[in-house]
Amino acid sequence: MAKLAVRPSAAPVAAPRPAGRGPTISVPAGGPAAPRRRGFSFGRAVNEKGLTVFTRQLATLVKAGMPIMRGLEVLSRQEKRKAFRQVIEDCADTIRSGGNFSDGLGANPKTFDRLYINMVKAGEAGGVLDTVLERLSVFMEKAMKIRGKVTSAMVYPAIISFVAGGIMIVLMVFVVPKFQEVFFTMLKGKPLPWLTSVVVAIANAMRENLLMVIGGLAAAGFLGWLFKRSTFGTNVLHWMLLKVPVIGDLFLKASIARFTRTLGTLLASGVPILQALIITRDTSGNVHVANAINVVHDRVKEGDSVAKPLESTRIFPGMVTSMIEVGEETGALPDMLARIADTYDEEVDNAVAALTSIIEPVMIVLMAVGVGVIVIAMFLPMVELIKSLSA
Repeated sequence: MAKLAVRPSAAPVAAPRPAGRGPTISVPAGGPAAPRRRGFSFGRAVNEKGLTVFTRQLATLVKAGMPIMRGLEVLSRQEKRKAFRQVIEDCADTIRSGGNFSDGLGANPKTFDRLYINMVKAGEAGGVLDTVLERLSVFMEKAMKIRGKVTSAMVYPAIISFVAGGIMIVLMVFVVPKFQEVFFTMLKGKPLPWLTSVVVAIANAMRENLLMVIGGLAAAGFLGWLFKRSTFGTNVLHWMLLKVPVIGDLFLKASIARFTRTLGTLLASGVPILQALIITRDTSGNVHVANAINVVHDRVKEGDSVAKPLESTRIFPGMVTSMIEVGEETGALPDMLARIADTYDEEVDNAVAALTSIIEPVMIVLMAVGVGVIVIAMFLPMVELIKSLSA
């Protein structure tokens, strides 16, 4: 690594180093450099989008020939998030102290996951850190894009359901009781039509037990959260995400794209196959896909190929395992995995578009039916009243 010039600080005193041993390190007078004290923070220092932008910018700087420490200093000065700026400065300090960039990343596991750290470590070992950072930034951009598409497909029906539920509650709790008073006054004890009676009974039950309804919904949400966090609940929910019609196909394609993209990127960056499978398993996002990858890891450890044990799990389609087998036979497995990921990314795009086009009219019709039933139930007594007045 070329010798780097470090800007002196006012507080520390520059400690001389022998020639040829790297850049000058600033240490406090009277002892070695102490690690920078970091303030308390909740969660990650930066979100996925911010980390992707940082990786892309760092890859561009290193690709242009700028030393990694100098690139970190540049990005640190322009970073507005204090917590993430502190993380970048810690990585730069690690390099100044004679460590590697991957060592600084490993000291911040909440910000950089195992995939990120191991890819950088492989790039440092192979002397192709600029290429690995470029590949990592492309991987993160595509992963964020595909995750955003799947999330958007789920957010739209959730918003429509929330709005429709709010409208129904307002009508049942506040509007229907007003009509009920009018009906009893004008019809003078005559029985209401059966549909109106049902709607009025439900509205009265909701109004009189509103706190119980809210408490029940809150309890149901809390129990659902506990169920999701349990091992059994996680297995059930992840199985449903892969097997439920329409939605399951979408999540399966997204999982295949994520698996092939992650494994292909790791292998292309020089990470050993067994280590790459472990990282891919831990970042799969689905317990059943992770179990399948674990089976593949154990079989590969015994000397088997990737395609055959992957096919035996019966989670991945035959086309995927066949293409992986061809990639293994031709020695171009990383390229083949990237092609599979590109293919399934496109299929996820098409599936999201198709699902959105189906969900939108269905949700609108359901909301219209719910509101329409209430309106018709309130209109029927008016018809009876008009008939009685005409007679």
